Amino acid sequence: MKVHISADMEGTTGVVDWVQVMPPWLDGKGPAEYERARQRMTREVAAAVRGALAAGADEVIVNDSHDGMKNILIDDLPRGCRLISGSQKDLSMMQGVGAEGVVATIFTGYHARAGTPNGVLAHTYIGAVADVRVDGVSMGEYGLNAAVAGDFGVPVVMVTGDDLSIEQVRDLIGAGVVGVQVKTALATETADSIHPDLACELIEAAAREAVGLRGSIQPFRVRDAFVEVDFDHQTLADLAGLGPDIQRIGERSVAFNAENGVQLMLTWRGMLSRVLTRFAL
Repeated sequence: MKVHISADMEGTTGVVDWVQVMPPWLDGKGPAEYERARQRMTREVAAAVRGALAAGADEVIVNDSHDGMKNILIDDLPRGCRLISGSQKDLSMMQGVGAEGVVATIFTGYHARAGTPNGVLAHTYIGAVADVRVDGVSMGEYGLNAAVAGDFGVPVVMVTGDDLSIEQVRDLIGAGVVGVQVKTALATETADSIHPDLACELIEAAAREAVGLRGSIQPFRVRDAFVEVDFDHQTLADLAGLGPDIQRIGERSVAFNAENGVQLMLTWRGMLSRVLTRFAL
């Protein structure tokens, strides 16, 4: 039995500002705030690994899912896990979920979807995305990623982050998803966070419980879906619309059809690659 972990950073306890989640390779400065945040991110991931192993997992596959996807300090992870790092991944934040033997996935450090009032550092993959709707249902990274897991029959059994991110995951996937609230959202860049030691204790215990509940949580599946994406500027919609399967549906909006969650992710990644050329130097 294997357990998969998709690890983001914005939902980590104590993280409330963009400077804390900006890797040094983006500007070459290497801020101390980022280094402290990545250490807390790593500790929370390690706690989830320990919990999954205690629940009977033979191996835990950790996928670094934050900006650049090389943030987690592998030396500080428990033995019994593997770390997938690097950004060139077909399934992006969900790389590894389709490995043989994976029975559940855990989301650590997750955040609310773009546009969420008071959601701490809320966004959906990139800041330029204003909203994503799948068959009319607005969702964030958690929904797109859960759809990928669903294609492999893997349920999302647990999420850690602020109160709003946990609420959104449960609303979409089901109330049975185990949630660990490490902070209470007060504003986009303000939160009431619990101590990192307590966060790790709660995450380890919850992971052990969540893996044991995997049979009671259904995988989140997307089939023959209509996906709509709103951007914050028309230029980004121009770039997104260059894809052969993308249609323009509004001044700042595009849409595409997805047969399943994996196809959704592959189309999504290709579209964002074009959009990000707008910000290239």
